[in-house]
Amino acid sequence: MDLPVIWFLLIAVLWTGYLVLEGFDFGVGMLLPILGREDKDRRVMINTIGPVWDGNEVWLITAGAAIFAAFPEWYATLFSGFYLPLLLILVGLIFRVVSIEWRGKINTDRWRRWTDRGIMAGSYLPAVLWGVAFANLVRGVELDANHQYVGGFFALLNPFALLGGAVTFGLFLLHGAIFLSLKTGGEMRERSGALAERLAPVVLVVTAAWAIWAQIAYSVAWTWAVVAVAAVALVLVVLTTRARREGWAFVWSAVVIVAAVVLIFGSMFPDVMPAFDPANSLDIRNASSTDYTLTIMTWVAGILVPVVLLYQGWTYWVFRKRISAEHIPEHAGLTFSDVLPSNAGTQR
Repeated sequence: MDLPVIWFLLIAVLWTGYLVLEGFDFGVGMLLPILGREDKDRRVMINTIGPVWDGNEVWLITAGAAIFAAFPEWYATLFSGFYLPLLLILVGLIFRVVSIEWRGKINTDRWRRWTDRGIMAGSYLPAVLWGVAFANLVRGVELDANHQYVGGFFALLNPFALLGGAVTFGLFLLHGAIFLSLKTGGEMRERSGALAERLAPVVLVVTAAWAIWAQIAYSVAWTWAVVAVAAVALVLVVLTTRARREGWAFVWSAVVIVAAVVLIFGSMFPDVMPAFDPANSLDIRNASSTDYTLTIMTWVAGILVPVVLLYQGWTYWVFRKRISAEHIPEHAGLTFSDVLPSNAGTQR
């Protein structure tokens, strides 16, 4: 196996880690107004992802950096052609970061309502748009002879891609509900478990429809096995959520996301950005860096990636216990009157 193939597989692994781990973060954010009936409920939800969400985003940074270094032509075409949806994703992620970090800084209901909206918007946008982007990579896009995207923004909003956005939206919503039922206690655990049970059959139908469409229209023979794995895992998610087996339900929902990534990258290979005209496609050969660059990257990744995995695994182990409303202290943030001078607004 040569280096371009190895790095194509490594990038697929990085995206898998990102979507599995960040997927439940997005799900929790999207569920904030649905399951968070009171402020303390919403604080419980946010605290389930509080110690890990920023570490989960490292997978995205690493995946983007790996594409840039290993396949610079892919990076250039992808980030220029998909500029607007990727910009919207970035804006959403920024809103989410700021809202999570600043939510507890000011102790007013109005402040918390605005930060909650930022968390929700920063979860909904990436959850949908990642599915749209990846579905277009499976379907193929309009590239010219110079490997430049010439299709325009609205060409990306085709039925297949929009269904892909619905799939990631549903999968992450379900993944988040299962994660909450696994990480919380008391009433929040019951509400999230009941919601996961209701969501699972709907997600099964939507995901199955997209996977079969992708397999028949755009994929290769061996990925039928991946579709079968996803189908079995989806059925097991339905059964385990119904039985309130949160741990197994989370495992099987993660398997569904892994299978989706394998289907996406398996459908693309050996292309990294398929074009409607195959002659214009970017593949692992014409888009890759030199062997010397890939060799250095392989040594660095071989040393550092295990360290990162061990650290992140240790983080999840430390914060493995359930959270309930009893663990949440009273607000300690400032009010606006605390930060304004006492004579603010007086005339001199």
